[in-house]
Amino acid sequence: MSDLEFFLFLVPPILAVLIILNLFKRKHKFQNLPPGDMGWPFLGETIGYLRPYSATTIGDFMQDHISRYGKIFKSNLFGEPTIVSADAGLNRYILQNEGRLFECNYPRSIGGILGKWSMLVQVGQMHRDMRMISLNFLSNARLRNQLLSEVEKHTVLVLGSWKQDSVVCAQDEAKKFTFNFMAEHIMSLQPGNPETEKLKKEYITFMKGVVSAPLNFPGTAYRKALQSRSTILGFIERKMEERQRRNEMNGNENDLLGWVLKNSNLSKEQILDLLLSLLFAGHETSSVAIALSIFFLESCPAAVQQLTEEHLEISRAKKQSEETELNWDDYKKMEFTQCVINETLRLGNVVRFLHRKAVKDVRYKGYDIPCGWKVLPVISAAHLDPSLFDRPHDFDPWRWQNAEESPSGKGGSTGTSSTTKTSNNFMPFGGGPRLCAGSELAKLEMAIFIHYLVLNFHWKLAAPDQAFAYPYVDFPNALPITIQHRSSNKLNHHITTSNSSY
Repeated sequence: MSDLEFFLFLVPPILAVLIILNLFKRKHKFQNLPPGDMGWPFLGETIGYLRPYSATTIGDFMQDHISRYGKIFKSNLFGEPTIVSADAGLNRYILQNEGRLFECNYPRSIGGILGKWSMLVQVGQMHRDMRMISLNFLSNARLRNQLLSEVEKHTVLVLGSWKQDSVVCAQDEAKKFTFNFMAEHIMSLQPGNPETEKLKKEYITFMKGVVSAPLNFPGTAYRKALQSRSTILGFIERKMEERQRRNEMNGNENDLLGWVLKNSNLSKEQILDLLLSLLFAGHETSSVAIALSIFFLESCPAAVQQLTEEHLEISRAKKQSEETELNWDDYKKMEFTQCVINETLRLGNVVRFLHRKAVKDVRYKGYDIPCGWKVLPVISAAHLDPSLFDRPHDFDPWRWQNAEESPSGKGGSTGTSSTTKTSNNFMPFGGGPRLCAGSELAKLEMAIFIHYLVLNFHWKLAAPDQAFAYPYVDFPNALPITIQHRSSNKLNHHITTSNSSY
């Protein structure tokens, strides 16, 4: 036997020994993995994890696994070995160590439909650059001086179309409001225009695919969404070219498209994906949050009464000063409204969980989190944790006040320390370097919508409905409500209904 033959003869067993030793070493190294069940090969426990459930609960899967394994457990989800966290402390630790110990890791299908340059899936410097663009355009000064009035205008347009004793689908109306606002905010598209309505139609098809199974076959929702994505990007690209032909690159900064063209060095492809992802983020989450607030308030008359008193006081002050439009000072007076917003986001959990991946070996509370494993911080589990929030399944806006007891015996915060504990475990917009850039805009939208809603309408459910997590939050029947106008509508901030079909 020649030396070469002898060498080749030895290579396979040597490699086998090395592989076995490496596996043994890793097994020994990570002997303190959290308890759990890896489920079926490849599929793991994904089907059970994604099974729909009431949005005001954590679902049977999480409830069962927490009771069996604790708040930190292992599983196999989305085709990967996964550490699932229902622990508020670990959730904060994951989000605060973004880029150091963990990084964003959404399924490939999400990037395929939102685009490889989408801010949602980008990591590192590119994500920081895109997030900075969003933060600069959504600055506090811009919120004060421009966006507040735009939010108010679109709120009045939607609510002004509601007729006495009519039934409206509150979720669809909220989506109409946020889409038209974002379309004007991003590209100066006006509500009701044919091009706006055409874009809205394509966007609806696009959204159905985003939340569907990623099956790229003819006739599937995912394939139709990819086609709509191409149509939407073509529309945005034509808008970019029109701006450039009119030499408006250096002059029109009233919308995000104009601002990005002037103030960034992003490529055309990067701009297209950025605008599409912001249209998605700005439309979907805010509209669901508004629908949830309408749903929760319908069964909490004490909160509606306190909201009405707060907004009547603002409206009377506007009338006395002979002002018609809301301003930043008015917004800051909406203190109980902010409590309602917080409670809506806590109980409704528009964003249920986040996708992350460990980029280094991590140890937390004695458990090993191996490098390369998927990590799911489940935000909703912390928000509905009875050890962190008193009666977590109750809608209790007063828990956000420094009050000894809430109205109607609902039970709220028991003091500053309790409120601080509540706030520290409240993460509806994520946290750390990837904290949602539009969080302040979302709260502004909710507050202005609630202002006009409670001043002008009484409402009740027209048919049974409730929010479900699929895991995206949705009302199966679009939340049908019966509308009645309030009798005294002589204040400036009461809406005069119109015949608009907006």
